[in-house]
Amino acid sequence: MGVLAMPSQITGNTISRARRLRRNMTDGERKLWSELREFRRLYGVHVRRQAPVGPFVADFVIHEHKLAIEVDGEHHFTPDGMKKDRQRDDWFASQGYRVLRFNTGELSDSFEGCIVEVLRELGLMEVGDSTPTPSPSPQGGGEQL
Repeated sequence: MGVLAMPSQITGNTISRARRLRRNMTDGERKLWSELREFRRLYGVHVRRQAPVGPFVADFVIHEHKLAIEVDGEHHFTPDGMKKDRQRDDWFASQGYRVLRFNTGELSDSFEGCIVEVLRELGLMEVGDSTPTPSPSPQGGGEQL
């Protein structure tokens, strides 16, 4: 007997593409993933990598916060690449998602700043703050007396 599949708006081609992209991540994507994968343990935030969202594959997505994170290489800065990114961003916005973009240079030159920006987008850090607060607190506090 076969496995019962749930109906999905994601096509088989998009799923195959996502799997291929997961196997062939860029150095910048790998570096960012090494940090983002810890967000579940540290902050209770589930980050997916190379995840199908509608007709697209987001480099990283946090569905519960409606946040897509994209790592842009040099092909994103061509006129055609910028046009495609605008169309993609418009589609994500129409679905209620915010898109946070980092180029590979930013990831190389200011990696910690990129992580801080993600934490701020998630509401885990204030603008002037430099120390993220894990949720729940590792001290186990937070109970009302």
